[in-house]
Amino acid sequence: MQYISLRRVCLMAAALMAAPATLHAQSANPGWFVPSQPAAPRAAAEPRAVHRRSVADSPPAATPVDPAAMKAVQAQMNAPIPQLPPLSKGETPPPAIIGVIGVPEVLQASTAGQAVDKEIQKRRAALAQDVQKEQDSWRKLQSALADPRAHLSSDQIRTREQSLQQRIATAQTTFRNREARIQAAAQVSLGQIERTLIAVIRQVAQSRGMNLVLHRAQVALNMNAFDISDEVTKELNIVLPAVTVPPDSVFANVTAAMMQQQQQAAQGQ
Repeated sequence: MQYISLRRVCLMAAALMAAPATLHAQSANPGWFVPSQPAAPRAAAEPRAVHRRSVADSPPAATPVDPAAMKAVQAQMNAPIPQLPPLSKGETPPPAIIGVIGVPEVLQASTAGQAVDKEIQKRRAALAQDVQKEQDSWRKLQSALADPRAHLSSDQIRTREQSLQQRIATAQTTFRNREARIQAAAQVSLGQIERTLIAVIRQVAQSRGMNLVLHRAQVALNMNAFDISDEVTKELNIVLPAVTVPPDSVFANVTAAMMQQQQQAAQGQ
């Protein structure tokens, strides 16, 4: 008799704890006057295997192209660049006085950021322990089903298998939602640090007479005199030495699906 295998389910549940994003991998707040970091280039897609079509699988013949429509499209594509009249003279921007900053390094050196990171890692470690305990329970139940000494009938085995499958599905949802609530708490805490960081960057830049601050990763070469990271870190630790990480219970209505939708929406911006 075939019994359900928990290998794939256990791996999926264990992956919940192996894949959470690190605390400082959050993207910069789009409200900053510091330009956002360039996106990493996407890896080239793997070539797909060539599928040989039979005559029966061949697609229907293409619809004939309307020559008049094609001519109109070509005319639209070859339309000349319009000659626009000059605008009235606008205000000339001031000369650029540039500074650079390493935002990830500032967050890592921030005492508030370090405290948030420690708390979030503590909560994720507790979640990982609960996942491990639940996985051990699944294995014991599966072993009991496979034990011939239990003398279970086919109906009893089938009923217990269904009960175990339901328990696994429920636990997976619970663990994903717990991880989502931990992530939501981290985002709230980081958001407070980032908002304060914006004000500190502006404060330090103004004290240096700078009117343009770039991410250090965007600059191929710069002198140390342009870098304000250390000064920003020092002022940030004075202004915001710590933040409170909200308890997970505050986000009781947050689910893994909601967090995934938010991440997809942020990536689409």
